[in-house]
Amino acid sequence: MNAAFFRRHGGPDVVEVGSLPTPEPGPGQVRVRVRASSLNHLDLWVRRGLPDAPPLPHVGGSDLAGEVEALGPGVEGVAVGTRVVVDPSLDYDWYDTPPAGGGLPSGRFRVLGEHVWGGFAEYAVVPARNLVALPEDVGWETAAAAGLAFVTAWHALLGRAALRAGERVLITGASGGVSTAAVQIARLTGARVYAVTSGPANVERVRALGADVVYDRLEDGWGKALWAETGKRGVDVVLDSVGEALWPQLLRALAPYGRLVTYGGTTGANGLTSIPLVFWKQLTVLGSTMGSPAEFRTVMDLVFRGVLTPQIEDVLPLSEARAAHERLEAGGVFGKLVLLPGEG
Repeated sequence: MNAAFFRRHGGPDVVEVGSLPTPEPGPGQVRVRVRASSLNHLDLWVRRGLPDAPPLPHVGGSDLAGEVEALGPGVEGVAVGTRVVVDPSLDYDWYDTPPAGGGLPSGRFRVLGEHVWGGFAEYAVVPARNLVALPEDVGWETAAAAGLAFVTAWHALLGRAALRAGERVLITGASGGVSTAAVQIARLTGARVYAVTSGPANVERVRALGADVVYDRLEDGWGKALWAETGKRGVDVVLDSVGEALWPQLLRALAPYGRLVTYGGTTGANGLTSIPLVFWKQLTVLGSTMGSPAEFRTVMDLVFRGVLTPQIEDVLPLSEARAAHERLEAGGVFGKLVLLPGEG
């Protein structure tokens, strides 16, 4: 099969497109003919190399949509030819069965395209239980652009932060895939949405998604403007993927009893924290990763019905996978880049 993959870790230059063996579905798995897949920042981190790195060569791509092409042993209730989108979370027990008395579930959490081969190929093997039927009127590109980003935003805002109508929420990196989803979800929840992005064009695009107030981080003083806009109170929730560069400012932006939810750190992993600020304001810092199967199906249903819309910057053939990595890494992509593995 044709695939985009890398044989070593490094920059975008390690990405190549060529032939790899077509995978066979094992017990409980199906093989999907991939019609569209999309990039996430996770793909950049996996390509650079993570502590729990998968064997090489590796095919990335957590998000994919396509048609069921073959069934593995023991798979029932799934018909060949069914249009599907795939839930990228592979270990459901992390969300469905929390251990008695707290702590973490047994085993490790794995993600399609990170720990096993993903969707940057003509075919992908996935667990049958991760399939969600895709309505005929929903395009491949739309489905592939929504999955990881929308379930991550949904779980972070509603599952972790418990965002409520009437609260104020600040969303950073607001031109990214998860953040453009989060702006829409927060608006749907009934919150007042503040957002930070870069450049006047992105400011207008984020405002068009439903954000009430949008700041250009390239302009000085947006933090003071937010403080004034909120009546010197701050926001109830911050949703952040920027990390180190903004961390101190984001803690200061929170109102008393505020919640900061982090799901990434694109500018660095070590945020400077004023401990007195945390305890005097009684703040809560929450981590969030992906989401549960129920959350995935809930938010994808909203996408299917057109209530939420993934933002697609560009649609490219698989042959331009390296260029797609370069564009996402350079910044400036609004929403998602989609690859068509059947082309190029």
